Amino acid sequence: MYTEAERLAAESGGHYMDQFTYAERATDWRGNNNIAESIFEQLSMERHPVPQWIVVGAGTGGTSATIGRYLRYRRHHTRLAVVDPENSAFFPGWTTGAADYATGMPSRIEGIGRPRMEPSFVPDVIDVMVPVPDAASIAAMRHLDRVTGLCAGGSTGTNMWGVWHLIARMLREGTRGSVVTLICDGGERYRHSYYDDAWVEARGMDLEPYTAAIERFLETGDWEPPEA
Repeated sequence: MYTEAERLAAESGGHYMDQFTYAERATDWRGNNNIAESIFEQLSMERHPVPQWIVVGAGTGGTSATIGRYLRYRRHHTRLAVVDPENSAFFPGWTTGAADYATGMPSRIEGIGRPRMEPSFVPDVIDVMVPVPDAASIAAMRHLDRVTGLCAGGSTGTNMWGVWHLIARMLREGTRGSVVTLICDGGERYRHSYYDDAWVEARGMDLEPYTAAIERFLETGDWEPPEA
């Protein structure tokens, strides 16, 4: 994909933007109405205006790089968690420290996950990474739709699974505070995929154990997700 984009740009007299290399520097991470500053402005009147955690996924890596740098620049105690779907290289690359880690496989959760560690992904500003099974992402987005009427996409479900993981951690630690995540995408275009039982079953995914884990956690506070 990358070399083909470069070739097409050269042949057509165009310019290859290469967002996977330059997304981390496309925004002024110190402020100027970036996504991190917007989060804190929107939380300013809340009970816990400085969150314990911010949870995001990674596609280019630009969002996590901007938020992580902003948190350190402003010296907030907030920690940054990045969730990662199946087949993505970000979690194993972050865990092993291998900047050139590659899986060579595409993510089934649109918008996040990459087959290689992208140059815009900045591991050093991330406090925790949470690998999320694809079935958990889809179960979470469906739960959100069913309970709140908010029809969101798969990457929002990945974020929500990470949120519950971290709230469970806070409960175990006796920590109080807020947890922030992003609603990344609307779900209407996934009616024939993530929201379609036949589509999910054809890809060998069983949502029931993850749905049960979500409902049990929200009812009792016990977080016991299935083993991936």
